[in-house]
Amino acid sequence: QVQLVESGGGLVQAGGSLKLSCAASRSTFTSYTMGWFRQAPGKEREFVAAISWSGSSVYYTDSVKGRFSISRDNVKNMVYLQMNSLNPEDTAVYYCAGPVAMNGGVGRLRADGYWGQGTQVTVSS
Repeated sequence: QVQLVESGGGLVQAGGSLKLSCAASRSTFTSYTMGWFRQAPGKEREFVAAISWSGSSVYYTDSVKGRFSISRDNVKNMVYLQMNSLNPEDTAVYYCAGPVAMNGGVGRLRADGYWGQGTQVTVSS
């Protein structure tokens, strides 16, 4: 069974930073574009960032550009999301997912893809 396990969420003050990690249970994920999504209370899940299998291409939703950075380590089967300058609007459950398909700058989980269980990020004002 394929698993994506997130970690690194928590409570942080506005302006602070967090780094999320996603561990993939299968090395086949190193061949895929992987992504991060988030879902705030009462809102739909939205795309945050994605990274190509080689790491050469990265994608971000406009609201996090310049603040968030996605990276990966294919040797360790890991994907990361460094989040800086956090604000209360970033409060959400963050999900690792893949493989991700990109269309018009927005990522979506492919039909054969998987979600992680999510990790809560809470930013206090």
